[in-house]
This record gives sequence, structure tokens and C-alpha cells, in this order.
Amino acid sequence: MKELVIAFGLFLFVEGILYALFPSKMKSMLLKLNEVNNGQLRTGGLIFAIIGFIIIWYLKG
Repeated sequence: MKELVIAFGLFLFVEGILYALFPSKMKSMLLKLNEVNNGQLRTGGLIFAIIGFIIIWYLKG
């Protein structure tokens, strides 16, 4: 459970630092999400979830 809290904290840190350092770029990137169809977003999310799972599995194993 402690690792999950640490991972969530790291996620918030990385997201926060990106918005703090590059606010205009983050805004434009979020606006471009409207141009991407749902299938592409779903595929990209699934790929990143699998990569994350593999990294965690490798480090815990």
C-alpha cells in the first residue's frame, strides 16, 4: 500500500512540474486532445498501462 501512495505522489509531482514549467505548452497539448479520436486515446492508454505494469512487475519480481 505504501508503494501505491508513493506512486500516486510521484504522478502528482510529475504532472505538477509539467504544468508549472510549461503552462502554455500543456494548454495547447490538452486542446489537441479534441482532435484525437477515442480509439487512438484508448489504444495509447492501454499501451502505457501495459508498459507501466511490465515495469512494476519487473521491479517487484
